[in-house]
Amino acid sequence: MRISNMFPFNLARISALSILLFVSVAPGARSHEIDPGISDVAVSGEEVVIELRMAVESILADIDLSEVTETTEAPEEGAYDRFRAMEPQALAEEMRAFWPQMADNLMIVVDGQRLTPEFVGIEVPEVGNFDLARTSTLTFRADLPEGDAPVQFGWAEEYGELVVRQADAGEDAYAGFLAGGELSEPLPRGEIATEGAGAVFLRYIVVGFEHIVPKGLDHILFVLGLFFFSLQLRPILFQVTAFTLAHTITLALASLEIISVPASVVEPLIALSIVYVGVENVLGFGSLRSRTALVFAFGLLHGLGFASVLGDVGIDPTRFITALVGFNIGVEFGQLAVIFAAFLLVGYWFGRMDWYRARIAVPASLLIALIGAWWSVERVFL
Repeated sequence: MRISNMFPFNLARISALSILLFVSVAPGARSHEIDPGISDVAVSGEEVVIELRMAVESILADIDLSEVTETTEAPEEGAYDRFRAMEPQALAEEMRAFWPQMADNLMIVVDGQRLTPEFVGIEVPEVGNFDLARTSTLTFRADLPEGDAPVQFGWAEEYGELVVRQADAGEDAYAGFLAGGELSEPLPRGEIATEGAGAVFLRYIVVGFEHIVPKGLDHILFVLGLFFFSLQLRPILFQVTAFTLAHTITLALASLEIISVPASVVEPLIALSIVYVGVENVLGFGSLRSRTALVFAFGLLHGLGFASVLGDVGIDPTRFITALVGFNIGVEFGQLAVIFAAFLLVGYWFGRMDWYRARIAVPASLLIALIGAWWSVERVFL
């Protein structure tokens, strides 16, 4: 007998939703996540001036951000915490002393020639809430060689992801999301570096796909939870459609800054949504209609998580719809890739077996729920 038939009130659902409510009103979670660096590049005829906003503590601690996205994953976590606790003046002095080493990892390139950046200054906020990352503003510059050759900017792969935006160049100025040590597109001197709608659309498809595969492990687990609910096309189609519609709504609203929910609330709730779909798969309760409604609700949460990525990139207002649609399509491609891979690896070979649910779907769903439960605890209390 299914648990939903044993009690007039579905205690399993009430318990799970109670946990969601508890986390939503709990204090802000400890945040060790390092956001991408955001650089505003101003190019004139004679010089380039760059303002870079980032958590400089991660650079000073020598954390390889191509390997980790949170300081808790790095062996240098202790060094990061030590720098994070420094007063602004002390951290600024550490950064000035470290500058020659950092300059070697910054790439300002003109016509194939690499320029040496000059340190201008740094603004460091007060220590504030130690549980949150601190964003400092680092300013540096370089003289440009004679001529009109454009400028490219980037940094070393180990510094992680980087947003490059051309400053003071109008609404249609270049904005790029770089990873793996890439360089920006060439930025013309004293002009507007434009990017066509087609290029923006394709670029954001890639950004959206990469946010699922390989970077979005929590989203991957959620989609796998949908997959292990049923191998029939109709349930999968209903769930994916509901999830897509929901995250599209909140992604657009959050990107337009119509709604705003702190990451300290969104991230634990996303983890708990993973727990819920895993537990529901194991216990076997819930109709397709109620499951689809819950997936829609969870999709609203995941859309808020997706919005943080677009916020890091800084979408050009004149390209907002193009970027939003491209990103959303990329996310859908990523989700479909996960479902297709799961079907090829598991569903195609074993889905028709009598023991598929007992030996594959239930254990996999249980593992998904356990991972989500750990993330829930980690994102709230650790």
